[in-house]
Amino acid sequence: MTSSCIAFDGSRRIAVGPLAEVAADTKRAIDAGAEGPILVFDETTSELVEIDFRGSVASVLKRLPAVAAAPEPEESEPEAPRGRGRPKLGVVAREVTLLPRHWDWLASQPGGASVALRKLVEEARRTHAAADAARQSREAAYRFMSAIASSYDGFEEASRALFAKQGARFQELLRPWPVDVRQHTLALALASFAADQV
Repeated sequence: MTSSCIAFDGSRRIAVGPLAEVAADTKRAIDAGAEGPILVFDETTSELVEIDFRGSVASVLKRLPAVAAAPEPEESEPEAPRGRGRPKLGVVAREVTLLPRHWDWLASQPGGASVALRKLVEEARRTHAAADAARQSREAAYRFMSAIASSYDGFEEASRALFAKQGARFQELLRPWPVDVRQHTLALALASFAADQV
């Protein structure tokens, strides 16, 4: 779950910031007669955030989903003396399915399969960082547009321009849209077009 959200009352942005602040501000807007539909998004990914707005602001805040955070170490447990073997590095074991020739190659690498896979992943992350950021930007912009602007004039054409990486055309097609929706859509899509201009 994100720690930063953005809320809309129809096409009007009503709150942006940490989840608890956005939920409280949005609940106050609803109580003041917001017309709706009320949509709350993860500010970065544009995933919809489900919030139960029944009751008071306090009860809305109590029901909020927990924000993912790094677990704090428990102070009551004394640190066990280190035994033999490798230190814990936050490694998570998961299943990977590969062809026999892939396992053979990995086994022949210095340090074995795990070390080789970590090196490959880190290299791919560095090599494809800009492309990954552009893809995530495009996906977030499209997810937001689909949720809030699918009935707007030019939505289909704007979607095509977004995925065709036609930044100038995309901006032109969004010009008639309500200002808050247009601004947030452009902010989400910015990295998508910036990567292509580098």
